[in-house]
Amino acid sequence: MTLLQQIITIAMVVLGTAITRFLPFIIFPADKPVPKYVQYLGKVLPSAVFGLLVIYCLRNVSIFTGSHGLPELISILLVIGLHLWKRQMLLSIAGGTICYMLLVQLVF
Repeated sequence: MTLLQQIITIAMVVLGTAITRFLPFIIFPADKPVPKYVQYLGKVLPSAVFGLLVIYCLRNVSIFTGSHGLPELISILLVIGLHLWKRQMLLSIAGGTICYMLLVQLVF
């Protein structure tokens, strides 16, 4: 990349970030009520995103070969248990990730 191309790329990234940060405040000002469909999306999208991430992460797990999906199953159960116990999302995510990495590297 030339210097000009690098400057243009950085400028586009900055512009895109600024637009996505400020646009919601311009479209939905504080003195007007938020439309019902936006409130609905705010309620259902977080669950949909987590569901999508679970499907994405487990898409290549084969229960018929290798470790038979045991590291994934154990880690998922740990995430569920940690979340039900402490209700701390970061603890649940970190605990499941660490558990999975330890199982894959040391056990399976």
